[in-house]
Amino acid sequence: MPIARCELLDANTVRLVNQHSRTTLREAPLLLMEFHGSPASVKEQAQLVQEIAADNGGDAFEWATTPEARTRLWTARHNAYFAGVQSIPGARAITTDVCVPISHLAEAIGAAIDDANASGIPYFMVGHVGDGNFHMGYLIDPADGAQRARGEQLNQALVERAIAVGGTCTGEHGIGLHKMRFLAAETGDGAVAMMRAIKQALDPHNILNPGKIFSR
Repeated sequence: MPIARCELLDANTVRLVNQHSRTTLREAPLLLMEFHGSPASVKEQAQLVQEIAADNGGDAFEWATTPEARTRLWTARHNAYFAGVQSIPGARAITTDVCVPISHLAEAIGAAIDDANASGIPYFMVGHVGDGNFHMGYLIDPADGAQRARGEQLNQALVERAIAVGGTCTGEHGIGLHKMRFLAAETGDGAVAMMRAIKQALDPHNILNPGKIFSR
């Protein structure tokens, strides 16, 4: 089925969006999908998805075709980050970016939410679940070292779980500074050595974005 977009928000994130945007979305896991094609094919696809969702315990199916109605439904996804960060004055988010095989997606999301709830760290969650990619945002006080440490522990557990099932520490954000320590675990020391050799060959003086991905 040609799905153009497939996004997930958990119940907690929908609640935060309702508070932030004054929407009245049902506070339950929310799956948003967008279909492209002729009016007839889009209608057929939406009806088929509704049947599949109902067969798997989904309900409250709603679909829209006008720009205004689509915008209302997509407001939750577009405002999720700001709804999370602004839910706690002064909070900052430790954002994550794992991707796992679709067959492990539900398990990975459930475990991440359970870990966050057990830690006491507030969170929000959004997922580009059509390709197994999802983001946990751990909300911390940037001046509280203990909170930051717990947030980083949650991120590490999330990444280790993703790698263990054949996933990746970064579905779309890249390695950068925050995920340098996970690169070898995911790709192996040999692959990292090859990447470093290519970087050194192309940038012998280490002037191109130094300190990102590799310390040297």
